[in-house]
Amino acid sequence: MRGFKEKGFNDKLAEQAKAKAALLERARAKAPQNDPEFAARQAERKRVAEEREAREAARTAQKAQALRAEAERKAAEEAAKIEEARLAAEDAEKAKRAEADKLVQLLAEQKAARDARYQARKDRTKKKR
Repeated sequence: MRGFKEKGFNDKLAEQAKAKAALLERARAKAPQNDPEFAARQAERKRVAEEREAREAARTAQKAQALRAEAERKAAEEAAKIEEARLAAEDAEKAKRAEADKLVQLLAEQKAARDARYQARKDRTKKKR
């Protein structure tokens, strides 16, 4: 076996480098950048992501609008309640004044009736004399 030559360290390094280069070449051949469909898939992913972001932005804007509308509705309800309370207080005040006026009128009528009775009594006593 004279022709047999044992591999040395440098031979092993050279073989390893060749194998590594072959692996890299195969990996480069399979790289997605070289695939013609890769660009189409990337464009589709980008389009889908942009659509998702647009839908999310629209949803956020819609929620903000709903919150503003709800706040305006609550403010209007609160204003209506305050106005209703004010009107109720005015009605109660008017009723109180009307009751007070009736009482004053009743007292005036009673005084007038009492004065008339006293005057009639005085007149009767004057006639007797």
